[in-house]
Amino acid sequence: MKITEIFHSLQGEGIKIGLPTTFVRTSSCNLRCEWCDTRYAWEGGEEMDISEIMEKIDEIGCSRVCITGGEPLLQDDILSLIDQLLENYEISVETNGSIDISELVERDLMVSMDYKTPSSKMNNKMRKENLNLLRKTDQLKFVISDKKDYNFSLNVIESFDLECKTIFQPVEEGDLDIKELAESVLEDGLDVRVLPQLHKIIWKEEEGSF
Repeated sequence: MKITEIFHSLQGEGIKIGLPTTFVRTSSCNLRCEWCDTRYAWEGGEEMDISEIMEKIDEIGCSRVCITGGEPLLQDDILSLIDQLLENYEISVETNGSIDISELVERDLMVSMDYKTPSSKMNNKMRKENLNLLRKTDQLKFVISDKKDYNFSLNVIESFDLECKTIFQPVEEGDLDIKELAESVLEDGLDVRVLPQLHKIIWKEEEGSF
């Protein structure tokens, strides 16, 4: 499969924020989000087989592995890699919400799924059926740039009986900053987490740290 990078860092997003994690970033993505911060993973990458990937992960020696992208579910061997990793590691898989996750939720891992908002210009690519598949152990993330994104996200969570944890995350240079987002969540009485991107606070724009 095509791999952009394998590295050790802190989890910068979601309910496992701050935890040391090994990241496996796959190459290629089927979406082109307006505010994507990993455009370098859209194309290219190094061809690696599962044994090579496992060797690098084992060398790092961290108990947590996050498979991210790009879009990992585009890789033909991704489920085989996940199944091998599950023998010894705590796994999370980040996916963009446009591809069927039914095979992921059959496994003992955390699905971290985005649901793209209008500012991404990819919200029409979302697979709504995935929302009904997310479990209590999974998380759903909305990246919010402005009030339109906020209202869109609010409508989604009100329209579906979600079991998973829900995260509202501001776009770094959006019109709605984290303070305004937090105040809106409190005012509307929403049961969601408002979280920053920790890795950007610590490492700014250093590629290879997130």
